[in-house]
Amino acid sequence: MRGTTIRDVARRAGVSIATVSRVQRGSAPVADDTRDRVAAAIEALRYVPNRLGRGLAERRHRAMGIVFPDLSGPYFSEVIGGFETAATDDDHGVMVLSTHGREAAADRVRDLASRVDGLLILGRTVPDEVIRDLHEAGRPIVLLARPPVGDTDAVRAENRATAARLALHLIDVHGHRRIAFLGDPDSSPDGAERWDGFVAAHRSRGLAGPDGPIRSLYRQAEGYAAARLALMAVDAREPPTALFCGNDEIALGTYRAATELHRRVGHDLAITGWDDIPTARYLAPALTTVRQPMRELGLWAARALFARIHGGGGPPRHEVLPTQVVLRASCGCATTPMQEEPER
Repeated sequence: MRGTTIRDVARRAGVSIATVSRVQRGSAPVADDTRDRVAAAIEALRYVPNRLGRGLAERRHRAMGIVFPDLSGPYFSEVIGGFETAATDDDHGVMVLSTHGREAAADRVRDLASRVDGLLILGRTVPDEVIRDLHEAGRPIVLLARPPVGDTDAVRAENRATAARLALHLIDVHGHRRIAFLGDPDSSPDGAERWDGFVAAHRSRGLAGPDGPIRSLYRQAEGYAAARLALMAVDAREPPTALFCGNDEIALGTYRAATELHRRVGHDLAITGWDDIPTARYLAPALTTVRQPMRELGLWAARALFARIHGGGGPPRHEVLPTQVVLRASCGCATTPMQEEPER
């Protein structure tokens, strides 16, 4: 059974969570009757602030925390690079926690939060309840690539509309009617939005599209396995003529599968990715993909945290950074790595 939280106290006293925090810390004037109601609620509920709430808001660690599910892959390194650039400008160090395969991940996140001034949390690496508790305890938090939790700040890249544009390019320009989606929408809010855009594109053209995605984690090995499954048509359906990959790493894996199964990328098989990692333009053929501002996501998150740390108030900020389809030869367009064309 969970213990009493600051949210319970606020509800019983009929005030905001921020008001309870002000009463506890004595950080701002509060009306006497309000203070009395909060004190009565604390006593009635036997509320004991957790260790983050006992003065950590007044302490400065000169360090920021990043919580990611995994640290492998160019997406993570680009986001971290942008975050570290902003942290250095503000004279902060950066502590990184990967939750992949770790036991008691929530406890590790709480421990990290007690040693930093603010946290960047990516995707679904941390349960909503943990995020709420940390935020209510006074720790500034920015969420990346996941929906906001309560009144936390959040930043993400645009996915749904751009995914629809890319799918429509395959449908309208290249005539594809059997397009497989490789990815796992259930494991990633970004992936879910890309799947939604992919489905919407088919519906806008009166096409049924696939029944569901071909499940793949966002790594090369899983992309290879998913592509073989799709192209070998083990369910007796006709194999797809195009693979819409949830990220560039999946797409990299599909190239090997296509070669092994004697499919010519950019000719009898179109492949698209997402992220525009540096390798994408140097593949043969070069990968059509979606360019998302990976470093800018890290920069925005760090600057939003510093604004909160240095006393910035106001409502939560929810930022959506633009993405852009980049057409190269893997979808069948006549381009080279040095002649790539952003979609108009």
